[in-house]
Amino acid sequence: MTDKNTGFEALTKATARSLMPKESMLAVETRKRDLFIGLPKESSLQENRIGLTPESVKQLTDHGHQVWVESGAGAPSKYSDHEYSEAGAIIVYSTKEVYEADIVLKIAPPTYDEMEFFKPGQTLISALQIGSLTSEYINALCRKKISAISFELLKDKSDTKPVVRAMSEIAGSTVMLIAAEYLSSSNEGKGVILGGITGVPPSKVVIIGAGTVAEYATRAALGLGAEVKVFDDHLYKLRRLKQNVGTQLFTSTLDLTVLHREIQDADVVIGAVTAEEGQVPCMISEEVVAKMNPGSVIIDVSIDEGGCFETSEMTTHKRPVYRKYDVIHYCVPNIPSRVPRTATKALSNIFTPMFLEISKYGGVNEALFTHEHYRSGVYIYKGSLTNAAIAKKFNMRYKELSLMIAVRN
Repeated sequence: MTDKNTGFEALTKATARSLMPKESMLAVETRKRDLFIGLPKESSLQENRIGLTPESVKQLTDHGHQVWVESGAGAPSKYSDHEYSEAGAIIVYSTKEVYEADIVLKIAPPTYDEMEFFKPGQTLISALQIGSLTSEYINALCRKKISAISFELLKDKSDTKPVVRAMSEIAGSTVMLIAAEYLSSSNEGKGVILGGITGVPPSKVVIIGAGTVAEYATRAALGLGAEVKVFDDHLYKLRRLKQNVGTQLFTSTLDLTVLHREIQDADVVIGAVTAEEGQVPCMISEEVVAKMNPGSVIIDVSIDEGGCFETSEMTTHKRPVYRKYDVIHYCVPNIPSRVPRTATKALSNIFTPMFLEISKYGGVNEALFTHEHYRSGVYIYKGSLTNAAIAKKFNMRYKELSLMIAVRN
């Protein structure tokens, strides 16, 4: 019986197989490459975090990597230039200088002014803030011929999003402390605490969403003695939350009649809905908010993705709240920046091993070729948009990243 493949067909298939990304057979030791990492000072007034602690910098410099830190970059997280210098970092005194690094790790997306410092071939690792993204911004980044990796898209080997998870844990734990603060009479709240007092009914907390933020907010609220009710449209998320919290808990799908009744009776309402396609839907109307008890507190954690209350307006850490219908609204988009030192340590726990692994495989391009989970975070590769969701949102063209890295030089 003769082979049905022609010689040309066999050659084509063999060529295609050879172009597919796969584990390289070379010894790891022969590919190790020292990295050059830059940590700029954040220009956003609301951003207090930095990507690496001095301890993480020491770990990297001990492995032969070069880390440049812009003077003052760690100050909002209570890390001094001296601490970074003692850890082996080079302190530089201009933004332009720190952008000489091959890998730029920052928290907020670069501004248009900061983009001017990029040169072709660099790698940017930062938040993307998809909800406020514009096509002009993406095109400006692409013109710099860099590669860009997003905090929000990056996955690890377990297929979870480590940065999103860590920041959500912090946000969830923090929101209940914020709620407790604004319920007190010192902030012209209702003059109550969340609970835990014998003979006194606990405060009522309603949480919309059942993801990581909701889980950690629930843990904190229950720990403070509050009565908690969680609403979400996904049954599997509600089951997972109950299992993770490990206690009996009121949960419900988004039955609007039940939800609106509970909101009107609540002391605290947390909006913790995750956007499935760029922006969260507005779920709670102005009419419902107007019927809430005076002095109640709304915290819209989803504000950076549009917000899930019709009355939500973005606020800042300097002016975090406003009142509407005598309901206190807290709508700060980057809540983890309120506790920047904790957030910085959490980020360091993610990026330090990541950089060590990238080095082991010979640099960013080799790591992308070898590891699919790193590719998940890439939205621009060498000046080309590679994320289908962003391309669809702005009706832009994009290239398949797997094909681009398969034929890399």
